[in-house]
Amino acid sequence: MKIISSPLELKEHLKNIKLSVGFVPTMGALHEGHISLIKKAKEQNEMVVVSIFLNPTQFLKGEDLEKYPKKDEADKKICELSGVDVLFFPNSCDIYGVDEVSILSPKVRGYVLEGQSRPGHFNGVLTVVMKLLNIVNPTRAYFGKKDAQQLNLISLMAKQLFMSVEIVPVDTVREKDGLALSSRNAYLSKDERVEALKISSSLRLSSAMVSKGVVDAKEIRAAMREVLAPLEIFYVEILDREFNRLERVEIGNTVILVEVKVATTRLLDNIWL
Repeated sequence: MKIISSPLELKEHLKNIKLSVGFVPTMGALHEGHISLIKKAKEQNEMVVVSIFLNPTQFLKGEDLEKYPKKDEADKKICELSGVDVLFFPNSCDIYGVDEVSILSPKVRGYVLEGQSRPGHFNGVLTVVMKLLNIVNPTRAYFGKKDAQQLNLISLMAKQLFMSVEIVPVDTVREKDGLALSSRNAYLSKDERVEALKISSSLRLSSAMVSKGVVDAKEIRAAMREVLAPLEIFYVEILDREFNRLERVEIGNTVILVEVKVATTRLLDNIWL
């Protein structure tokens, strides 16, 4: 596995390669969810590039940039054992300059759900993803479905800016008890982790209600909120795949999304129906 920190060096390394390239952008603190993205990239491409970059522009003032989990050596070993060909490990000064050009998220889709409580967050996400995609120029790029709004906005950016990369969604990986894997799970105490299980429980309830013929979105949201109590709820929403609010669940076109705060930790999850 080759480790490169310079964007120009990576572009030079990749420019004459005639292989299909799968790209997995991450912020580090890798877990089984990231490994599933790498596996999918290896299945579908001849070469795999992973980036580890803790992007400062997607963190708002007072958020957890400084305490975000960092496991650099462990992450390198995980990438090596997973068969990654190139690990891109830049510093912030490699990615950002002075008086930056930036990508703005959509005025509606970028400022609802997570974007409502974190205004400007998705500007940072889209800007860094655009930079990374331009550096790597992959055939396909892989993103987890757990961050459904992020996935939707990145897919929209690729489509509207006529980018040649294929954005590939990958299913959420969970612990045996149902908790969706997240680097921020490391913040949770034992008791907080038990509380966090209310998230997946609420989503299982919504799926069970739909399987029994309950498709009224208002009724499902209310039942989910009862399960989530007394957690601080940022949103419980039922949307179509284009992120429009639904009054009734449409099988094959619905995402049910939750974001809550467990103690001081924001956690989000969803299911696709």
